[in-house]
Amino acid sequence: MAEEMKDLLQNNAPENAEAVTESAAEGTENAERPKISMPAKEDILYEVDVHMNTSVLYDYMLRHTYTSPGGLIATIIGVFAILFAMKNAGVLYLPWNLYLSAKRQALTNEAFKKPLHYIFTKEGIYVSQGDQVEMQHWENMHQAVATGKSIIIYTSKVNASIFPRADLAENTVTVIELICRYMDPKKVKIRQ
Repeated sequence: MAEEMKDLLQNNAPENAEAVTESAAEGTENAERPKISMPAKEDILYEVDVHMNTSVLYDYMLRHTYTSPGGLIATIIGVFAILFAMKNAGVLYLPWNLYLSAKRQALTNEAFKKPLHYIFTKEGIYVSQGDQVEMQHWENMHQAVATGKSIIIYTSKVNASIFPRADLAENTVTVIELICRYMDPKKVKIRQ
C-alpha cells in the first residue's frame, strides 16, 4: 500500500521525480499504515479536484528551481556562460529541460492522469484519488507560495501540493484565506 500511495501522491520536485508528500514518504516502506478516513461533512471547509498537466508542472518547476540555491547557482553559471560567449548554454538549457521534464511527468505519471481530490479542514488537507486517502496537517507544512498559475503548499523542502488557479477558479481567494488562517503566518508567502 505504501508504494501505491507514493505513486498516487507524487508531487514531483525537479531534482527528484520520485518525490512524494512528506506524510506518504516517512516510515511507510516496511510497515502497513492505518487507513485514513475522510473527514465528516461538517468538518469540510472547502474541497477541489486538481488536474495536473504540463503547464501546471512547468510553472511549479520554474518557481521551485529559480528560488532554490541550486537554481540560483545554475542561473549565475548561465550568465557567465553568456559572458564567455558559450551561446546561452545555461540560460536556455535549464528552462527547456524543466519543460521537457514537466511534459514527461504529466504524460507518464499515473497519479496525474486522474484528478487529485483535496479537502480542506481545520486540521489540515486531505488528498485522495480512488480509494486512497492521505492527510497533511497544517502544522507540518513548510511553506505556502503562489505563482501566476498556481497556489503551492510545500509539505517538505522539495515536495508540494499544487493547486492550479484554473481548478480553483473563483475560489482562489477562499483557498488563500484558509491557508492564511491555518498555517503559521511566517510560512505563508503568498501575494495574490
